[in-house]
Amino acid sequence: MLKSKTFVKKTRSGGVLKIVREHYLRDDIWCGSEVCKECKDEAPVLQEDSCIESNLCSYPHYLIPDTNVVLHQLDILVDPLIRNVIILQTVLQEVRHRSATVYKRIKDAIHEKDKHFYTFTNEHHRETFIEREQGESANDRNDRAIRVAAKWYTDHLTKVTDGGPLKVVLLTNDRANKEKAEQYGLTVYRCEEYIKSLIGNPELVDRLALTPDDQNEITGSKLLFPEHLPLSRIQTGIKNGMFLQGTFHANRDNYLEGTVFIHREGSDINEVLLQGLKNLNRAVHQDVVAVELFPKEQWFAPSSVVLQDENPNDEEAEEDETEAENKLKSVASESSALKPTGRVVGIIKRNWRPFCGMLSQSQIKEATRHLFTPADRRIPRIRIETRQAATLIGQRIMVAIDGWPKNSRYPNGHFVKNLGTAGDKETETEVLLLEHDVPHQPFSQAVLSFLPKMPWSITEEELKVRADLRHLFVCSVDPPGCTDIDDALHCRELENGNLEVGVHIADVSHFIRPGNALDQEAASRGTTVYLCGKRIDMVPELLSSNLCSLRSNVERLAFSCIWEMNHNAEIIKTHFTKSIINSKASLTYAEAQMRIDDTTMNDDITKSLRGLNKLAKILKGRRIDKGALTLSSPEVRFHIDSETHDPIDLQTKELMETNSMVEEFMLLANISVAQKIYDEFSECALLRKHPAPPPSNYDILIKAAKSRDLDIHTDSAKALADSLNNATLESFPYFNTLLRILATRCMMQAVYFCSGMDNDFHHYGLASPIYTHFTSPIRRYSDIIVHRLLAVAINADSTYPDLMDKHKQSALCSNLNYRHKMAQYAQRASVAFHTQLFFKNKGIINEEGFILFVRKNAIIVLIPKFGLEGTVLFENKDKPSPHLNFDSEGPTLKVEEHAFHIFDKVKVTISLDASNIQHQKIRMALIEPVIPGVSVPVPESEPPSKKPKLDR
Repeated sequence: MLKSKTFVKKTRSGGVLKIVREHYLRDDIWCGSEVCKECKDEAPVLQEDSCIESNLCSYPHYLIPDTNVVLHQLDILVDPLIRNVIILQTVLQEVRHRSATVYKRIKDAIHEKDKHFYTFTNEHHRETFIEREQGESANDRNDRAIRVAAKWYTDHLTKVTDGGPLKVVLLTNDRANKEKAEQYGLTVYRCEEYIKSLIGNPELVDRLALTPDDQNEITGSKLLFPEHLPLSRIQTGIKNGMFLQGTFHANRDNYLEGTVFIHREGSDINEVLLQGLKNLNRAVHQDVVAVELFPKEQWFAPSSVVLQDENPNDEEAEEDETEAENKLKSVASESSALKPTGRVVGIIKRNWRPFCGMLSQSQIKEATRHLFTPADRRIPRIRIETRQAATLIGQRIMVAIDGWPKNSRYPNGHFVKNLGTAGDKETETEVLLLEHDVPHQPFSQAVLSFLPKMPWSITEEELKVRADLRHLFVCSVDPPGCTDIDDALHCRELENGNLEVGVHIADVSHFIRPGNALDQEAASRGTTVYLCGKRIDMVPELLSSNLCSLRSNVERLAFSCIWEMNHNAEIIKTHFTKSIINSKASLTYAEAQMRIDDTTMNDDITKSLRGLNKLAKILKGRRIDKGALTLSSPEVRFHIDSETHDPIDLQTKELMETNSMVEEFMLLANISVAQKIYDEFSECALLRKHPAPPPSNYDILIKAAKSRDLDIHTDSAKALADSLNNATLESFPYFNTLLRILATRCMMQAVYFCSGMDNDFHHYGLASPIYTHFTSPIRRYSDIIVHRLLAVAINADSTYPDLMDKHKQSALCSNLNYRHKMAQYAQRASVAFHTQLFFKNKGIINEEGFILFVRKNAIIVLIPKFGLEGTVLFENKDKPSPHLNFDSEGPTLKVEEHAFHIFDKVKVTISLDASNIQHQKIRMALIEPVIPGVSVPVPESEPPSKKPKLDR
């Protein structure tokens, strides 16, 4: 059958456009049940004998959830216990329209064979399709379509089983929908009612999301927050300039403060400061909110106080907050650096996700309501109901937020799943991956099916279309233990006296073809994530550590960038080609450095390395002359016990000349490729830029230099680079390094972008007018796209529509920027966790450090030996606080009679504070300078340190 509708639409020119929409209906859409012989399908999905047992339904049954149940109770539906569910096409379409995240999860559940979920295309079935009636809302029409489909299933199963016990049960939380379904003769239950009836599975009740009615029942009557404005008023207010729209960022160090980053381009105000719970008004980190700006006389400065919500008792928390907010205002009003300040008037889009954390068990015996403390301090505590609190204490769990009523101090939520024992290495790794949204599930069979069949070898066809470079003395230089080798290099003298230099990059795009499941997964992951002792690959191991990895003494496919240079590192000619190489050595930085320095070694690989090193020094000098920045960041390397996999030693990474040598040629290749792909594809080249920081970012750097009577100029990258080079103190050799560490904190994030969607290409840090990423395609998806663009540019591969679509490239860049940022955060969290493990059995260690930042009630200290930062707090709830006087201009913190400034040398004790198992932290306490009542006595003896084993 075919139903058609004709619409008449007026065009801009005043003409009339006739639109015909056709909707096909079929008789042969089957029901999916194994008991049905009429539909005659060979692969039934829904089973009769594996139906779940229920006190309400003592007969075998299939479930049909309506749209709201799928949207809000998905944690129930995806539980392994729930099987034989019919997902109607109407429901799936509504879910797709309303939540991409839920849609993906329900689609994954449908594809899971053990769950026996079946999609019934009721909108194309002749007996279940319905037209929308006059005056009927789209929502009411869809509810009716769900009831009609449920009725058809009821009648159909009765017919095919001769009135047997098998039935369908409709799940809905909509009161009106339930009443109409009952009038229609359907078996229908509220989701909560049905879940509570299940036999022997009480833990499922914990996963029920709270409905608005449920939330009103469990909250108090006292109004704690202002009412959120309806969306219609918010939109009107944004249009007429009364409100501003932006993304809310909670302050990690102060739970009573946050910032809204404004979305509107060209706005005079880029960010709005929020202070106090009522002004935060139930905004959660990363929510899109509407804010109302206060008059200028009510503006405040960001607080420099460290405040954390430590009190799980509601009443005591309110008293503490009143005191804390008063303190916040007095501090903020003292400063001259006032910021636009306002309040949240409404929520435009919630960015809630399941949060990892731990339960704070209620003091009341037999209580079922408890507070959950998220691992991320920017997320507020969440109140949940659970009957398994006793077994969840000490466990890392996941919880989802259901809502935040205006009369509740905390949002309400529900338990999702138990992740394992807190402190366990596997559990903590899982938590940091989940918290930073790092895709880490095993690669699916669909993805693996696109891998090359083994054994694999280079074909004759490839030899014909590629440059054969197997005779060259190519080698790779990487960190110890590296198995995903992206790049290799060579340098040799030509007959004309010039030098040939080659950067050879793994040809990953040969193995990953556009649009297939392997390509889609790599695009979604965006980057390989390197944790301490663990790597989350972007592509399957067969590629990352084998077929794409440029290991020594095996033939590999590469994409080569080859320059002809003179001995002054000036490029005469650039050539790009797909190639075949055979690396002659896989070296570590230390091994390569040893070859360069050992005058007795004169083999071809060593000569190549010396040539590369000589040219790299010239290239680096030239970059620095142009204004490229040399910044600093303390990085640590752990020595891991081969048996326990615990860290037994840590040290800051030592950089050698060979690190810089490899870096220079990777930079040069990236710049050369960026220019080539932009010349060929000016609208759709994938590039990378580094924006110049706003002048205010440099305030702390300028103050730090001025405290030592030095000037830092920030008019340009060149001025900054020269200032940093000149900012040295003979009496304080580490001063310049500290200044560069601080300068790194002032920088903006480098980002990917599409050339056709932007006109600012400049890379501030590298002082380069154009830049991209070409040299790491095994671990970065951006590089795969760049390889494809370059391959099309040199006629080595064919193009495809998405590659030339600037809007799709721009959307891809947004995901890559997000994944890259999350990977960095996950890596830092992994380092922090392993640092805690390292200090766990060390007792108290005394070390020298330098003050990096000065706060109102604390100093942030850097320990160069360990690349470690920690906070020395001068306020303690358990004992009287010393007299504190903070001057933001210095910035200077006076504690009793002693003044602390940025970069002052101090001596501290370092220990692990494990009193809060979830937020274990490295605690530092002051030893020197000695301040009565503040400095701690030096321990009489330190515990003997274990002799470290060799790093294997």
